[in-house]
Amino acid sequence: MELRPGYKRTEVGAIPEEWEVQPLATLTTGVSSGKSKPIKGASNFPVFGSTGIIGHTDKPAYEGKAILVARVGANAGTLNVVTGQYGVTDNTIILSTSESALPDFLWRVLQTKRLNSLVFGSGQPLITGTQLKALSIQLPSLDEQRAIATALSDVDALLTQLDRLIAKKRDIKQAAMQQLLTGKTRLPGFGGKWETKRLRDVADLCPGINKPVSEMGAGALYVTVQDLYNGTSIRIEKLGRLRVSDAELQSHALLPGDIIFGKSSVKREGIGYPSIFLGAAEPAVCTGFAYRARALPALADARFLFYALRWEPTRRWIIDNSQASALTNINRGIADSIPILVPTLAEQTAIATVLSDLDAELTALEGRRDKTRALKQGMMQELLTGRTRLA
Repeated sequence: MELRPGYKRTEVGAIPEEWEVQPLATLTTGVSSGKSKPIKGASNFPVFGSTGIIGHTDKPAYEGKAILVARVGANAGTLNVVTGQYGVTDNTIILSTSESALPDFLWRVLQTKRLNSLVFGSGQPLITGTQLKALSIQLPSLDEQRAIATALSDVDALLTQLDRLIAKKRDIKQAAMQQLLTGKTRLPGFGGKWETKRLRDVADLCPGINKPVSEMGAGALYVTVQDLYNGTSIRIEKLGRLRVSDAELQSHALLPGDIIFGKSSVKREGIGYPSIFLGAAEPAVCTGFAYRARALPALADARFLFYALRWEPTRRWIIDNSQASALTNINRGIADSIPILVPTLAEQTAIATVLSDLDAELTALEGRRDKTRALKQGMMQELLTGRTRLA
């Protein structure tokens, strides 16, 4: 590939001609393992380990800004940047940068070096300071390092704000579910008592289809238990396929508004976790390890029923009444008996609309966060290689 004018080819790829490439060893004033231990009850200064802050100490061993690299264990090769007064455990490597490299910039470059590829050992994964010192690092001027680090920090700040806003919206939704699904707070225009029904009273239950692996890979869209845990609705683009007969499709095809929840789970907390099917452009069925609940139109709003099944007290009832063996299971009798507190159909629809609107806001925010993360990855690739220069 022909080089762009003003660029040169190096061991780290094409970079601007005025940039340098140096081994990490020349950009640090020290590469060493920590030695501080957390002290129970002390809280003045944080102690960093391979998983982040793991305790506190009353006598900090280090001061200033440094890059930390997890040295040993499952997180070997992961990075952190710290500042102030702190301690560092002996399972973490400390990189103290020299005057020619800014910690915030060097940390960003190291994030692109795939340090986990340097980790060796199966019983106790390990990365060494010697390996780190030999890494080749692309290095612009201090001013350009600072500009790059600032730009990426601004994106990180935006991601942090979005994460906080998403967490706040989730809390609001949980509070709304607690108030609206119990009748503690009534929407304008509604009154009267609620009734406790069993799931079989308000929905038609049907198990899905189980077939051998040889029947998978072609045919109708196929919802498995693993497809139930990603968001609030079934993601059609993620589904596999299953060969089914016309008769099976007639009796088991999913319709928009159908709720699918697992009747078997490896983890007890996952049993009965529901997701809603919003429809697809082609036929779809679900696994026999799940139940399909179809709201009875005259008695239940499908979206209300979905939220009622996701509500924490209902989830707790299902978990407490499940049967544990190699897997955690709920049989048909348990599934039929899941308690659902229901108001009139009109109030169900109104409540479901409020909760759906909150979900839509959350989905929009999560989509914005995902796009921002993708933007950050693109920025890192462009800025840290010099393909895009900041004025």
